[in-house]
Amino acid sequence: MSLRTPLGRVRGHGSAKSGSEHFWQQRLTAVALVPLTLWFVWAVVRYTGAPLEEVRSFLQQPVNAAAMLLLVGAGLYHMSLGLQVVIEDYLHNEGTKIMCLMLSKFAAAAIAIICVIAILRIAI
Repeated sequence: MSLRTPLGRVRGHGSAKSGSEHFWQQRLTAVALVPLTLWFVWAVVRYTGAPLEEVRSFLQQPVNAAAMLLLVGAGLYHMSLGLQVVIEDYLHNEGTKIMCLMLSKFAAAAIAIICVIAILRIAI
């Protein structure tokens, strides 16, 4: 028996005790993606049709390589969080749900690794 009120027991915790954390992580990545996406669009417009060596020179600058890595990391994490919500909300078979959650996490991790290796190969 607990002496805490029902509101006190659930404050800050969703029914699964992680809903508000998930919500804030998704909002934080969305806010981080705004300037990163604007930077990326600027870079794509600026270097469209540019010679390969000029683009490589751009990505070899530490600030630009770091921004690209942050864009990939934040974008894939944001995507993973969003897919998790969709899968949990619309798949009702537990086995299918777990399989799809695992597949989406592994796919996001694989894409992140491939992108990081590609960016680092260009930057170094």
